[in-house]
Amino acid sequence: MNDSRVSVGSKPARRLLNPAGGFLEGYSHTLNPYVGCAFACSYCYVREMPVAKFRAAPWGSWVDAKEGAAGLLRKELKLAKRKGPVTIFMSSATDPYQPLEYSARLTRSLLEVMTEEPPDFVFVQTRSPLVARDIDLLRLLAAEGRVRVSVTVETDLEEIRRAFAPAAPPIAGRIRALRELREAGVPTQAAVAPLLPSSERLPAMLAEVTGRVCIDDYFMGDGSGGKRTERLQIKRLYEQLGQAEWYDRQMADRLLAAFAEVFPRERLFVSRDGFMP
Repeated sequence: MNDSRVSVGSKPARRLLNPAGGFLEGYSHTLNPYVGCAFACSYCYVREMPVAKFRAAPWGSWVDAKEGAAGLLRKELKLAKRKGPVTIFMSSATDPYQPLEYSARLTRSLLEVMTEEPPDFVFVQTRSPLVARDIDLLRLLAAEGRVRVSVTVETDLEEIRRAFAPAAPPIAGRIRALRELREAGVPTQAAVAPLLPSSERLPAMLAEVTGRVCIDDYFMGDGSGGKRTERLQIKRLYEQLGQAEWYDRQMADRLLAAFAEVFPRERLFVSRDGFMP
């Protein structure tokens, strides 16, 4: 399942658990199994971060796996748990289930460590159906209330998904993964983040596969009030697609109102609140 257009490398894992802050300050740590991301979404805020800026190759064209990650995580978890509660956001600057994970199984190895040396909580953020492969491990963490899996479903329109994130998995696979996780008893959420142009069917479609939704946009969620996204020229893509009205600070409120017709209000979250432990 590896993508031939992506250069794959590896680097020794020097640190897995990094102190969380900013948008994710509700967590004690972030955890990124990979450096880089083959999904290469056009709107990804990581494009404007040092990890992407200081690399000679374009974001999305390279991925490095962290060697020795499982053994290092075991040591770091034991140490961190002595100091206080350990809550982990996986992942903040990559997708833990991008194509390389099919063969590398790096994220799976980290989950195996967590079932043996469990953190207080781990939030798994992905847009890949591959997450359903690890239901056996996620169920073990879920049995003690230690996990939530958030699957990005930013639109229900495949033509929109292909325009903004052509290398990302199709929407149907993500919906299937949410259904399988829910049926297995793993807590889930659909992250409409960043919200993209969608049809009026989206709320009902998600209500069939999850009981929790988070809505986010560029202005709240890119960590800079929308300035990072402006530098990526995403607004121009909206205009080219004839969808300029969706690039608007008021759209999140409108979409939230539409979801409130289908979901209980206490199961709807906006931006940062939906990603907290």
